[in-house]
Amino acid sequence: MKIDYLIIGGGLAGLCMARQCQQRNKSFVVVEDNSRSSSKVAGGMFNPVVLKRFTSIWESQAQLDIAYSFYPRLESELHFKFFHKLPIFRKFASIEEQNNWFVACDQTATAPFLNPSIVHQSIDNISSSFGFGEVYHTGYLDVSLFVKVYQEYLQNNHLLIRAHFSYEDLQIQPSYSVWKDIEAKSVIFAEGFSLHHNPFFNFLPLDGTKGELLYVKIPNLKLKSIVKSSVFLIPVGNDIYKVGATYNWQDKTDNCTEEAKKELIEGLEDLIDSSYEIIHHLAGIRPTVKDRRPLVGAHYRYNNLYILNGLGTRGVLLGPYLAEKLISFIEDNISLDGNIDVKRYYKKLQLK
Repeated sequence: MKIDYLIIGGGLAGLCMARQCQQRNKSFVVVEDNSRSSSKVAGGMFNPVVLKRFTSIWESQAQLDIAYSFYPRLESELHFKFFHKLPIFRKFASIEEQNNWFVACDQTATAPFLNPSIVHQSIDNISSSFGFGEVYHTGYLDVSLFVKVYQEYLQNNHLLIRAHFSYEDLQIQPSYSVWKDIEAKSVIFAEGFSLHHNPFFNFLPLDGTKGELLYVKIPNLKLKSIVKSSVFLIPVGNDIYKVGATYNWQDKTDNCTEEAKKELIEGLEDLIDSSYEIIHHLAGIRPTVKDRRPLVGAHYRYNNLYILNGLGTRGVLLGPYLAEKLISFIEDNISLDGNIDVKRYYKKLQLK
């Protein structure tokens, strides 16, 4: 079988690339082996500012523009709802945070996304002496549902193979590569933290940051927005909320820990004045990069091998944006921004 693209990895990054292939009428197959994937446990919250410091995010408006078309169109075609637009209310902990908010409201890069007035309206069972800051153009993607239904759609249409991908079985030729009975013009590696096992790209500084979150039931809260303090609280329906997330730069396992659970519970209890029940505790490794920029582009030696990785904590917005940039690079020869182009490391590592 001859195809245009062989996509290794069926998480958020790989599926965003698959969608770009669909939109361009390019033939493709996704290979997914249900290995480690942060998409399975992602909080899924998206917002155009850094909520800790109220600073801008690189290319935030461009990412929003693509995401606001990308996900709703897929929802319509797949007949599932997984993209939810909800306001985010950032709880202020001090006068200093209020002042920092006002400074951000005067900045060109952040002003379009912030309500310049402090919100003092009460939220049932959530108090804030210093009020809240409202962030616009925010919400969450039900990442696990998105991955599940899109994978099933692709599999039903013979566009996804559930199998282990062995790198040794990949035969690389100058203008194509062969894996099993598939001959592909281009191979896209979108493997998340599993990149460390990839002999073609494992020299790249993908660090990986462990995150844990809780699903809790809070019958008395009736929250209709996302609230962010030391933890985020996302309403996902039926009185169930996501509480997250922790950050651990040393532990590279998917094991849930009591330490992280305690941290999340303390943050939740500091935020709400209501009883709750813990439903699930999940953990995963985010594909983060040391310079906090994604890894996108071509292999330094094999011109038909590519990488799409390093989406980190902002994969919901970065996924569609980066997939579009990568396919434009391959198909239209449009150069990648230096902030994301993996070539930035080739010079440092003296690779030719």
